[in-house]
Amino acid sequence: MGRAYQNRKESMAKTADAKTKLYSKFAREIYVTAKSGSPDPDANLALRGLIERAKKGQVPTHVIDKALEKARGAGGEDFAVARYEGFGPGNCMVIVDCLTDNPNRTFADVRQCFTKTKAKIGNAGSVSHMFDHCAILSFAADDEEAVLEALMMADVDVTDIENENGMITVFAPHTEHFKAKQALVDALGEIDFQVDEIQFLPQTSTEIVEDEMPLFEKFLDMLNDLDDVQNVYHNAEL
Repeated sequence: MGRAYQNRKESMAKTADAKTKLYSKFAREIYVTAKSGSPDPDANLALRGLIERAKKGQVPTHVIDKALEKARGAGGEDFAVARYEGFGPGNCMVIVDCLTDNPNRTFADVRQCFTKTKAKIGNAGSVSHMFDHCAILSFAADDEEAVLEALMMADVDVTDIENENGMITVFAPHTEHFKAKQALVDALGEIDFQVDEIQFLPQTSTEIVEDEMPLFEKFLDMLNDLDDVQNVYHNAEL
């Protein structure tokens, strides 16, 4: 699994660079997470983790504070989670996660990204069964046995552990994210997590040949230009 994560991380580098609307994407997710739970990060573990990731992504404090203040107010926007699946250029498998206040508009916009790049949007579940929905925690450490023992003592369902170049990466089912993180902090003290995310990791990869690269890059760029798109996952090997 570690290699799959590394491949996807490298192939998604351009996608991350293309996210010119990073602040608004984080602000929307913070607002939704705070609105659906508690706007207090101490009482909302999902929100606390999200804010930590936003800060590591260099999202300004005033953007975070504004989203939290908005969530504390009455009324506000009603965003819903939307997930679309299909086959991108080169027949790679793609999952598109969105937050939307207008599902019909978002579906039409995402579908256009597929159709304009000779890709095919599918039904729910058409490709997601070929991905693992994982919590990923990566931090500087070298005692893999101590990490594994801490997780097992906390009854965390660990999928895999990598130890490479002084960095340990823990993979667990997405439902174990906060349990795993808390177990590590309780056992090892304060940890500066280099990666603290929930992602879809592909079980297999599809090579994108050189002739299909321009269309694949256009496909990713079009998706990332959409305000409603939060994350794009794929199994393309570039």
